[in-house]
Amino acid sequence: MATPLQMGNDMTDQTPFAIREHDGVRIGPIRRPTNFSKAAVGSIHDDARARELGFRGGTVAGNIHFEQYPPLLIDAFGDDWLRTGGLSLYFLNATTDGEPVQAFVGPPEARAEGGWRAKVWMETPDGVRVNEGTASVGPPDEMSALRLRLKDVRPAQDLRILRSARVGDQVRDIPARQDSEQTDPRLELITEPLAIYSDPELMGGKVASPAAAIDCLRAVETAIFTTNGPFVGMFGAIELQFLAGPVFVDRDYLAEGRVLALSESPKTEAAWFESTLYSSTGGAPVARMIMLSRLLKASSPLWT
Repeated sequence: MATPLQMGNDMTDQTPFAIREHDGVRIGPIRRPTNFSKAAVGSIHDDARARELGFRGGTVAGNIHFEQYPPLLIDAFGDDWLRTGGLSLYFLNATTDGEPVQAFVGPPEARAEGGWRAKVWMETPDGVRVNEGTASVGPPDEMSALRLRLKDVRPAQDLRILRSARVGDQVRDIPARQDSEQTDPRLELITEPLAIYSDPELMGGKVASPAAAIDCLRAVETAIFTTNGPFVGMFGAIELQFLAGPVFVDRDYLAEGRVLALSESPKTEAAWFESTLYSSTGGAPVARMIMLSRLLKASSPLWT
């Protein structure tokens, strides 16, 4: 089923958007996502700094990979995905600027509490898995890929960059907003620019693309965490859940955040947090996010 919300973008790939199906799996076209933050010197998106830290080059941010999924998810779940849909992704292998990737959505299965769930994943043409997880529509999915992973998180024993953070820390009433001046230039480069992202007549305002909605929900990040010393961070996982969506551009929201878990690995300190978005005029929550942020130990003088 082709979605009327789709429009092509020849700047990122010459292949027109089309969905193939094989054994019930929806397969999107191969795309080449842009590293929007490659000019951020010293970040994980900066080629030189990323190579110093052992990566092949500056990485494409995980939220950019979210942009490839909506046409497949709207095809699988219908337009309701924009209102009560979710996408829960764990990032496995970082990609670099323009590296080809392809999104897949498995057959939807009914959930006992109502709604539907499907497995999702992204791969390079060589079969390297970039991310994997679940997508859903209907009531918030308590069995999503990231909620299941959260149950197995082991508490950290030695945090240095995040030593001031505590599980349960909360912030409220944080202003959050994405403006057209921020989002419109990116529409020329994202892999799947839907018409609803630029035409306010279709849904009562310009809809924020997944990456823009995630940026809006990240408004709590600075307020909820006090970090120590310089470091380089990167996304480890993101779940975006629409509760009464969509999230709109050029609209004022308030966000509240909560630290869910703090953990560590031999190479990273890790913080899991949740952010919930409300209209600035009140009412029911509009969207919720779970994010795993990884802070690279090799980038911090506290570890080197």
